[in-house]
Amino acid sequence: MIYLLLFWTFFKIGAFTFGGGYAMLPLIQAEVLQKGWLSNRELVDFIAVSESTPGPFAINMSTYVGMETAGLFGALCATLGVVLPSFLIILLVARIFDRFCESKTVKGVMNGLRPAVIGLIGAAVISTGQTVFFPEGFGAEVLRSVAFLSSAAIFGVMFFLAMKKKSPILIIVLSAAAGIGVGYLT
Repeated sequence: MIYLLLFWTFFKIGAFTFGGGYAMLPLIQAEVLQKGWLSNRELVDFIAVSESTPGPFAINMSTYVGMETAGLFGALCATLGVVLPSFLIILLVARIFDRFCESKTVKGVMNGLRPAVIGLIGAAVISTGQTVFFPEGFGAEVLRSVAFLSSAAIFGVMFFLAMKKKSPILIIVLSAAAGIGVGYLT
């Protein structure tokens, strides 16, 4: 039964999310936490791991959740669930794209989806940021903690490097090294 539940959960996420893996994050977070498959902290930790490993974000997340929840077959079911809707939609779009690519309705749908995707990504950033920067809740003492100050400093430096168009690989490696360094110092 857990295999069907994993498949169906990630199938819904894959079917109703437009804009890629980051737009899926709020749905993944809600489903995984509601079902008790991972804690919020485990989810945030795996987001960091998923970003540091090759492959699409949504596939990494679904595979990990499936593996943690129900082993290898669970990972297969969750991964298949998140991939299948996109695969089916692409097959359908490929067949009819030429007939509808200039349609005002199709253009309108795409123009309407773009802001929604940005909103979903923004919600994921805020939710994840809250867990990273304020895991014990927000208060004045948090702003003086070594964990908050080091996380904010790492974020600031990496944001600056990203704005300077530095290599994402360099940013990931430097972030990991800084996190390890801060972990050993605290």
